[in-house]
Amino acid sequence: MEFMYEYGLFAAKSLTWVLAIGLLVALVAGLAVRQKQAGEQLEVEDLGEGLRRQQRRLQLATAGGDAERKQLKQAFRQQAKDEKKTGDDRPRLYVLDFKGSMDAREVDGLSREITALLQLARSGDEVLLRLESGGGLVHGYGLGAAELARLKARGIGLTVAVDKVAASGGYMMACVAERIIAAPFAIVGSIGVVAQLPNFNKYLKKKDIDIELHTAGEYKRTLTLFGENDEHGRAKFREELEVIHGRFKEFIARNRPTLDVARVATGEHWLASDGHELGLVDELLTSSDYLLAQSEDKRIIRLHYKPRQSLKDKLGKAAEAGVSRALMKLYEAGQRPFG
Repeated sequence: MEFMYEYGLFAAKSLTWVLAIGLLVALVAGLAVRQKQAGEQLEVEDLGEGLRRQQRRLQLATAGGDAERKQLKQAFRQQAKDEKKTGDDRPRLYVLDFKGSMDAREVDGLSREITALLQLARSGDEVLLRLESGGGLVHGYGLGAAELARLKARGIGLTVAVDKVAASGGYMMACVAERIIAAPFAIVGSIGVVAQLPNFNKYLKKKDIDIELHTAGEYKRTLTLFGENDEHGRAKFREELEVIHGRFKEFIARNRPTLDVARVATGEHWLASDGHELGLVDELLTSSDYLLAQSEDKRIIRLHYKPRQSLKDKLGKAAEAGVSRALMKLYEAGQRPFG
């Protein structure tokens, strides 16, 4: 009997462990499935309704008394009933956000957002792109501009709002729009091309380290990091930069034909207030003011593609944010006149 008791106790413990492990595996598997399903999605937000709720709250908060508040609430309820019966058939203003990095990896999300709205956009609908970028790789921002051109090809109006910066590749994307609006102190322009790379050849020679580079084709490699560069390669490299700059200027001229490209394609950047006089910007206006002005006549819908993020991506972003905050604190400390 004692043996049977011990055996039964052992079996019960074993079964408990098996069930616990099985439950844990099931929970992990379920969590993985839910993360996979929710990790990558297109978020839709009714910004116009948010603005209206905000306005109503302010109206109620600043009402002269209970009678006025009661009257306002009745009016709001009646308006909601009327809209439920008739629907909201106003033209839609789709809001997209693009905050570009050096390699323009955010273009993938922009492409998905544009594809989504092209599936349901109607005649009279428009797009507002809130753009922020100091530029980066030519092919990345070239693709971004091509994605925006898809809207124009389908007859959908495009306005680009620059609240902070749209320079170099960022301005390349902005100029696709029919209209560019910008905050007065935003940065625009920088229509130029730059490339730089270090060369370690002298250091390697001192260490008696030889580098062999074999290519097929005279200009397969013009400048290298470790080999010895010559004037022939440098000249070809500069020639390639000039070709890209020429294509950049042609693209700007094609999309903004009234702009004096020769005047602005020097690589300089300007405040939007000066860029307005040069023709780089059509109107000095923030994106918030533009949305507020459009909210009465249009439904304002924001689309945002949320990509799946791995743990590595999350940790990388957290580290990047930490470094940025530390650098900003050092900058602010250096700007203080005392202490």
